[in-house]
Amino acid sequence: MRVTVSQFPNAQDTLDSAWRGLVMHVRRESPDLVLLPEMPFHGWPMARRELDPEAWNATVAAHETWLSRLDELAPAVVVATRPVTDGGQRYNEGFLWIPGAGYQAVHRKVYLPDEEGFWEASWYQPGPPEFRRVEVQGLRLGFLICTEQWFFEHAREYGQQGAHLIVSPRATLAPSTEKWVAGGRSVATVSGAYHLSANLAGASDLATPWGGTGWIIEPEEGEVLGRTSAEQPFLTLEIDPREAERAKGTYPRYVHPGPRTKP
Repeated sequence: MRVTVSQFPNAQDTLDSAWRGLVMHVRRESPDLVLLPEMPFHGWPMARRELDPEAWNATVAAHETWLSRLDELAPAVVVATRPVTDGGQRYNEGFLWIPGAGYQAVHRKVYLPDEEGFWEASWYQPGPPEFRRVEVQGLRLGFLICTEQWFFEHAREYGQQGAHLIVSPRATLAPSTEKWVAGGRSVATVSGAYHLSANLAGASDLATPWGGTGWIIEPEEGEVLGRTSAEQPFLTLEIDPREAERAKGTYPRYVHPGPRTKP
């Protein structure tokens, strides 16, 4: 199976050209799955501390509009997150877009930061604490959206559910890039699943730019197979789900809590 990860600007003046570049890459490389960053189709409103309902609604509307363009990446399955309003509550929703089937909501972000530049808990609600893998085209997949990557118990849980792949759409800044890569390697190592991440890139509304650096990490040793960069914003590689299945039988994935030895 061929998978594509990306780094992607959400600035409106560069979004269209970046999209065209992605469409050209997908046509050339023919991936089965394309991972986009966290909330990729609008500026980042959560840089402001106070909730602005109009800004939230504009972000929701922009993502709704861009959903109609995901068929430009067909026949690939597209994976990303978007803001949604449901029953008067606001969420960050991880989804699949599947050719011929359309939109499938999968997971709403549970762990929300609330600090300078990332006032997410002030803007929207956490989703239910459920981390259930889904299956698409024979591939078992789970979401860990950005901050959720650091809660490794859920990576291990996905591994025990037989996930071949864990995806982490992100919105993270340049100074923290290597920390996030290290965390991604740990996700793969504890789960025995490939770990894919895609991130926003370029100018941000914050003091530093978005970090870019999407990656593909293999499931046994947590080795980074490839990273995106400003020079290579899209990366496509072949992965083998059988490698993820094999990795789950090796250390440390096979270790499970057992009964305590009596004194």
